[in-house]
Amino acid sequence: MKFLRAVAVVFATGLACSTAAFAQQVAAGVSMQSLDLWPGQPPGDSRAHGPERIGQTGTGVGAVSNVSRPRIEIYRPQHPNGTAILLIGGGGYFRIGIGHEVMPTAQWLAAIGVTPVVLYYRLPADGWKPVAPFQDAQRAMRVLRAHAGEYGVDPKHIGVVGFSAGGNLAGITATRFADTFYTPVDAADQQSSRPDFAGLIYPVISLKSPYDTTRSFRELSVQPDAVQAYSVELHVTHDTPPTFLAQAQDDPIANIGNSLVMFDALRAQNVPSELHVFENGGHGWGLGTPGTLVAAWPRLFADWIRSHGWLPSNGEPAVVAPSKPKAARRALPEGDD
Repeated sequence: MKFLRAVAVVFATGLACSTAAFAQQVAAGVSMQSLDLWPGQPPGDSRAHGPERIGQTGTGVGAVSNVSRPRIEIYRPQHPNGTAILLIGGGGYFRIGIGHEVMPTAQWLAAIGVTPVVLYYRLPADGWKPVAPFQDAQRAMRVLRAHAGEYGVDPKHIGVVGFSAGGNLAGITATRFADTFYTPVDAADQQSSRPDFAGLIYPVISLKSPYDTTRSFRELSVQPDAVQAYSVELHVTHDTPPTFLAQAQDDPIANIGNSLVMFDALRAQNVPSELHVFENGGHGWGLGTPGTLVAAWPRLFADWIRSHGWLPSNGEPAVVAPSKPKAARRALPEGDD
């Protein structure tokens, strides 16, 4: 809890205004490498031009938008334990909660030896087709697995954690891994895009009524079959990876029913799963403010992945030597989710 409190203090003092500054906030001694997801232009056409935008005011501080160069940033802990987690921030598919959700979580994961991998994905609100973020997430899993050995990561110990709309994106990545969201572009696409486990934190799961009130629904619904395509609970099978869910009962943005329908779908398919419903906490809490009920989720999640063997059972991160590199919060006025 002391570490979580330190994280909260760091991020309460103000968020950085560049990727480099974000990287400096993760932890001293943690190195970062950025990998573009696509060898050329990403698939599809977009109106997104110019530099990325990083929110400077209000609830949007630290949120990233206008992404035209989808990529992952891999943060290498000093003592990696072999597990990596792809982190997907929320924001209703019109921005990405890098500052208040993803980076505090990345700092915590690096401290326990997990390799955090931050996804910058394209947004439908910037003019990309609704399928674009799902292409980027699927490709990210494959690129990460293809480069796993370079970062001391076990390719069978790669999970995904998504917040809010990022929970929707993580959930579809975990359930529709066998579907083709884009035409293969290189050898990395021979890798599996199935995460080995998933953490869905105050997630947008369903686009079906009565859960069709979110900004995520608004942005994705320009695709005629969006409800069927991107309602996560409709795609759960016995091959869905083990899944952890955490949400507050009083969530005003993503109704608690999202987590409940997902948990029911997982149970029906005998998928190992764990659900935590907190009495209060609202929406968009990231790691959670120390002292609040929702701040318990990181410890619960760590215990859960440890129980499945993705963290050392003694709680101490084991050192995995990397191989040689290959050549080559609260409810937001905009309806944020």
